[in-house]
Amino acid sequence: MDTLAIVILNYNGQPFLAKFLPAVLANADGHPVYVADSASVDSSVSFLRATFPTVRIIELPRNEGYAGGYNLALEHIRTHYGGARYYVLPNSDIAVTPGWLSPVLAMMETNPKIAACQPKIRSYDQPALFEHAGAAGGFVDWLGYVFCRGRVFATFEEDRGQYDDNRQVFWATGACLFMRAEVFHETGGFDGSFFAHMEEIDWCWRIQRLGYEVWACGQSTVYHVGGGTLHKSNPHKTYLNYRNSLFMLYKNWPADFWLWPKIMFRLILDGLSAILFLKVGQWRDVWAIIRAHFAFYGRLPQLHRERKRLKAQQTTEVPLYPDSIVWKYFAEGKKTFGEIM
Repeated sequence: MDTLAIVILNYNGQPFLAKFLPAVLANADGHPVYVADSASVDSSVSFLRATFPTVRIIELPRNEGYAGGYNLALEHIRTHYGGARYYVLPNSDIAVTPGWLSPVLAMMETNPKIAACQPKIRSYDQPALFEHAGAAGGFVDWLGYVFCRGRVFATFEEDRGQYDDNRQVFWATGACLFMRAEVFHETGGFDGSFFAHMEEIDWCWRIQRLGYEVWACGQSTVYHVGGGTLHKSNPHKTYLNYRNSLFMLYKNWPADFWLWPKIMFRLILDGLSAILFLKVGQWRDVWAIIRAHFAFYGRLPQLHRERKRLKAQQTTEVPLYPDSIVWKYFAEGKKTFGEIM
């Protein structure tokens, strides 16, 4: 069994592989590098075979998004390659840096309760700034809205060393997610119904309910292009984020009594955000939010069964940020993590 498997999920991302995979290989510290290809229709697989013969290629039968794709790929590594103690899942548009692996692995080796961890994520295009997807570790407020150290909504902080500490957080980003393999498989991996976006936050919430911890490592830094497969302006991304946020909240919110009042309040806030999209003429995003709500209603029976199963297994209460990040940011004008916390 390997100590660590570096696993990159790819879908029609041959240009990103050409640009960023050499640095991954150069800084792999002897650990195997896998590329799991989600039935790409570009030249990704032939390019990998011709250019990077040391990379272990996993050809998946279809594109099942981040969640389903990694579930298939990591199970394949466990059954066909003997598995690994840890996985790290860098996006194909992540630029790694020398020494990015060892600080995170040292943390996880020292504390067996850490089941998920992330490095600092900075912007590839604006290297001094934290990047949207995860920044320096994430949190969830009482309505299920997510925010990060270093990035709150559209405010991106400059990295001045203010988050160089190692600390426990609520969620670690899927852009470069380190995981304890045993915990990933024991918990059934990601929820495949999410397809993409927020599945890692859902998983981090679930593992904390079982007593595990999620951390951010300030001694490791990578750079993220972002939107390599699905750009942030794409209405389908809007649909997935709004839908999956509701999925996650319904499954994991602990108190039954406050669940539906909280869901209804959240639906109202989603409606207000749709009005903001409408004001700037983004009709497709408005329709994406409407579709997301109906997809949530349609999946309620399955979500309810999953909620009951998770409650029966839960051993630990998981505290959320007790206030509204929406109110803090838009009403009180608190734009950074330090101001909010």
